[in-house]
Amino acid sequence: MTSTPEELSVNYTEDGIDVVKELDKAVLSKGAWTTIIFRYQDWDRAKEKYSADKYTIRRYQKRSGEYTQKSKFNISSKDQAKAIIEALQNWTGD
Repeated sequence: MTSTPEELSVNYTEDGIDVVKELDKAVLSKGAWTTIIFRYQDWDRAKEKYSADKYTIRRYQKRSGEYTQKSKFNISSKDQAKAIIEALQNWTGD
């Protein structure tokens, strides 16, 4: 378990292989509820290479000093990421 947002990660290793490799993250909010967006890649065993970049937004709740994941939203493609950015820019006037 982790006690700070900076320690939270989507890295996952199985049989000595990093099957989920975190490339970057941005902490969007901190507190009892923390939101983080991660950029990562999945290992494709058949092709023996990493996927294109993927993105996921995770929400964590802190209880008794430890964070537990409560929800997630996976952004399915670069096009979907761009559409989200465009909608948010339109709504916020930026």
